[in-house]
Amino acid sequence: MSSRWFAAFAAMLLVVPAMADAKIRFDRNFRFDGGKPVRIIVFRPDVKVGAMGAGGVEEANADWTAAARDKLVAQVKANQQAAGNEAVFLAEQDGEAGQLIAEYQALFRTVAGAIVQHKMNPAASLPTKKDRFDWTLGEGAARLGPIGGGDYALFLSTHDAYGTAGRKALQIFAALAVGAVVQAGVHESYAALVDLKTGNIVWFNVDPGSGGDVRTDEGAAKRVGQLLAEFPTAQGRQVAAK
Repeated sequence: MSSRWFAAFAAMLLVVPAMADAKIRFDRNFRFDGGKPVRIIVFRPDVKVGAMGAGGVEEANADWTAAARDKLVAQVKANQQAAGNEAVFLAEQDGEAGQLIAEYQALFRTVAGAIVQHKMNPAASLPTKKDRFDWTLGEGAARLGPIGGGDYALFLSTHDAYGTAGRKALQIFAALAVGAVVQAGVHESYAALVDLKTGNIVWFNVDPGSGGDVRTDEGAAKRVGQLLAEFPTAQGRQVAAK
């Protein structure tokens, strides 16, 4: 095996990270105020589903993505109903409302990425946030409340890239030839609850090793069950993961 070929082969390997099974959930101590009704605005889930080839390149699949989003929304509805939460599933918005929501969904992705980076990677820990969780979308998030008539906002994101036959063959070859572990694909998700009075993220969960094939009803139910297993409820009870 030439050194040039080996270098090219090594570049194709996506080694499973050590924290692939890690999860974080904040804030475990958060509770809704039991003295008044709570309405949660559920925004359109940010869903990306595609395939991953042998070289690690992802190819988006619009049909898979659309189907997965519909299935995930249905499962979130069922989950929140079982939890006893009053959830408002916001329809697609146009004009200024649509632009505002898009801006805050993009902001959330940025903040969520920072949370994952600095809370899951000890080397990137921020001294000022080491022992506390005080991430926010800013007070401007209060403008989202009137759009859906809610006190809180639930943001969800899932990213799945299923390995192709070539990717699976590479897994076997890498294991046998050089003892390398090649990631089969990408299956990660996160969710957050935002207090719209303050813009603060009061509950957050990230799962970089998410289970469940979101292209199927059963898989979507498993994904949502795991992601929202410790989601706060108005009654103080929790819905078990599936």
